[in-house]
Amino acid sequence: MQDPKSLGLALMDVATRHLPQDVLRFVQQGVPEAGQPFQRGPFFGYFAGVGRRTRELGFALSPDERLVMQDLGISVPEAWSLGATVRVALLALACAALDPAEHLPLLKEAYAKGDNGERGAVLRALALLPEPRRFLDIAAEACRTNVPDVFEAIACDNPFAARFFPDQSYNQLVIKALFLDVPLARVQGLTERKNPELYRMARDYEAERVAAARSVSTDLTFVAHALESES
Repeated sequence: MQDPKSLGLALMDVATRHLPQDVLRFVQQGVPEAGQPFQRGPFFGYFAGVGRRTRELGFALSPDERLVMQDLGISVPEAWSLGATVRVALLALACAALDPAEHLPLLKEAYAKGDNGERGAVLRALALLPEPRRFLDIAAEACRTNVPDVFEAIACDNPFAARFFPDQSYNQLVIKALFLDVPLARVQGLTERKNPELYRMARDYEAERVAAARSVSTDLTFVAHALESES
């Protein structure tokens, strides 16, 4: 795990290679200045403004850029948009400018005030910052949403749930992923976090769908039966 400054600078370096000069100038204005008081209002303005400036921009990573992101702890770099990369960089650099006690309030505010894209960036940042377990409340809130992009940001290609969720929360995330037709291949830690209660829940959900004459996905069938001999 990188310290926030190293994380932010490394992500910003990757993003910079894909940003037009006018967008880059805008983003650089949002980076907190070392030794200066942190200005929350302007920071959140730049954090929000990244969205419309990067929405139409491509983000085809080179092999070297992909390795850099993997070294930072991002297991599936291809799942990240350019906007998310810039926003996580800004969050990390903001954390570097703040006392560690202010990190959680910063991320909570960014999530509460943000649109779906901003919330997704916050969720992708959680596992990368120091002491990730302190962000459990933000992750749990994301699991209650029915907005696919926000739910997928915590559930898919993100190690946070697998590493830090208690079994009950992790099990509920998996069942919700099935409900929302999210491919379980994108939910990390399923093999390591398997437990009899998860498979009981999956069997119950499978039975509900069969009783309602609804289709049963291959993912659901696999989960419901994989530990039948162990449960």
